[in-house]
Amino acid sequence: MTTQELKSKVELALDEIRPFLQSDGGDISLLSIDEDGRVVRVQLEGACVGCSVNQMTLKSGVELTIKKHAPQVEQVINVEA
Repeated sequence: MTTQELKSKVELALDEIRPFLQSDGGDISLLSIDEDGRVVRVQLEGACVGCSVNQMTLKSGVELTIKKHAPQVEQVINVEA
């Protein structure tokens, strides 16, 4: 899979979860994907930044959704602003 194909799959996954984040006043942006496609860096935004359950959202929501679309991804990291 090319880098562009992987990025498209990750964006598709983020589009799938974005409405749930936006309904709580938050959002998410893709920052980067490492060269081997195993680590994805995102930034939680809006209400998600200070939310006490954002790590749970990141692991059980965002990471699982991304892995469903792009199984080679091993880890999703939230980069604080």
